[in-house]
Amino acid sequence: MNPEEFLDAYLKDRRKIVEEALQRYLPDEDTLPQDLHTAVHYSVFAGGKRIRPILCLAAHEACGGDLAAAMPTACALEFIHTYSLIHDDLPAMDNDDLRRGKPTCHKAFGEATAILAGDALLTEAFVLLSRSEKIPTPAERRLAVIQEIAAAAGLAGMVGGQALDIGAEKVKPDFRGLQEIHRRKTGALLTASVKAGAILAGAGEQKISALAKFGHHVGMAFQIADDVLNIEGDAELMGKSTGSDAAMGKVTYPSLLGLDAAKTNLAQHVEQAIDSIDAFDARALPLRVIARYIMDRKM
Repeated sequence: MNPEEFLDAYLKDRRKIVEEALQRYLPDEDTLPQDLHTAVHYSVFAGGKRIRPILCLAAHEACGGDLAAAMPTACALEFIHTYSLIHDDLPAMDNDDLRRGKPTCHKAFGEATAILAGDALLTEAFVLLSRSEKIPTPAERRLAVIQEIAAAAGLAGMVGGQALDIGAEKVKPDFRGLQEIHRRKTGALLTASVKAGAILAGAGEQKISALAKFGHHVGMAFQIADDVLNIEGDAELMGKSTGSDAAMGKVTYPSLLGLDAAKTNLAQHVEQAIDSIDAFDARALPLRVIARYIMDRKM
């Protein structure tokens, strides 16, 4: 099996088990208040790559962990990611009409319900993370994971990055400023995903540090790939419009570096990600091929 065939089979299998677990961990769609639960299900199951939970599971297995032990954490990461997308799409933020080819949550259910759906998913993520009977690992590991994910989602991570991104609409950032925005907004939760998987597996500091570097470079690569796709991606395949960054005057890697240089920077981050886990054995193969997938993806 060549790397592309392996990746396709791996992602398909992992998406399937993550989808099944997400269904288990969410209340039924007809639970009261029904509109809110319907909006949550609509957003969580709107499609998507499930990269964060898959990275968590892959890092966990690369460190010798059992898949089932990391599944609640993996799903909590997807809840947080979905909440961020719902809120990013709101009129006060990016004001997007489409997400993954479907009307955004606020377009389908109204702004108030969309805000509450995002709030609910963020909160339910920590309900899931803190339920000890669903995570058969020592309490200190669970606490370390909760702290890691909370920091990545909060002021020092994703929320802080979004605030910097909003501020950049008025004061255009330089390259270092742009890196800081995306280190927080995109990279922090991706880094937390692999670190959480390693922590749950009881990995040592050396492996956790290596995976943190991997997550950082994967996060930066993911954002640069997004910027490139916004220019030359297939809108129908991606399920959202292209060219919006340029139309809004947003500072991106291609706008600062040029498209070719941005692609070079993307490739460098991917190589650095793979190099950072060079000491890992064959169990880290999924992490290595996922890094290359991020560079080559079309959506």
